[in-house]
Amino acid sequence: MSQLRGARVEGSVVVVTGANRGIGLAFVREALSRGAAKVYAGVRDVDDVTDELRQTGAEIIALEVTSADDIAAAAAHCTDATVLVNNAGLHAQDRLVKATDPDAARREMEVNYFAPLALTRAFAPVIAANGGGSIVNVLSVAAIAPTAFMGGYSPAKAATLYLGGITRAELGPDGITCTSLIVGSVDTRMASHVEGKKEDPLDIAKAGLKAMERGEWTCDTDRMAVESRARLAMDPVRYETGLGKLLFMSDLSTKA
Repeated sequence: MSQLRGARVEGSVVVVTGANRGIGLAFVREALSRGAAKVYAGVRDVDDVTDELRQTGAEIIALEVTSADDIAAAAAHCTDATVLVNNAGLHAQDRLVKATDPDAARREMEVNYFAPLALTRAFAPVIAANGGGSIVNVLSVAAIAPTAFMGGYSPAKAATLYLGGITRAELGPDGITCTSLIVGSVDTRMASHVEGKKEDPLDIAKAGLKAMERGEWTCDTDRMAVESRARLAMDPVRYETGLGKLLFMSDLSTKA
């Protein structure tokens, strides 16, 4: 466990990617409700912003996470940032080896791994110049074990889990912590095809910001994440075999 404490939400200046809806929107709302001084809400298209995001009062900025120009412009604009939440994600819902679209995995890696890396590189000097702070990477249970039915998404999230560890080591001397969130099934568009119990995005944001403040390295944010971690620890082969079988199911459900 890092000896560094993470940034306090109260009084912080937070940048959230993928903020238009779902978990990103929840982070915007929760940060503001807990006293953040300012939240920059990054969206792909500033002309296509949800009413829910506009109503938060966050400052909306153009931030297509695969655009080097957008990232550079955001870092130059958000000079007071102390927290970065790498939330934007892509699940192409394709297989990996037997893919119908061979380029899907590359797009997933660009959004889910190379984008957080580029954003971390861009904002680390900004956060350091403001006295230190925190980076939060929103990941998935698919990051902790090969998840066959999540094609290129699982390897990309696993790569970002390692990115979090390396970020902590490199940026710790600058007073910057990094917390990786292991998230289960959440009630968002990405999980709309999954039946059964799904978490409220706001609960994920609450758990994530608390873990950030404590300086946690990783945080299992919900019941599915905790139970998945436990099953993996008890019997890794059985757990991974079970995930593989889900690849051939016509309907996915969070029910046991």
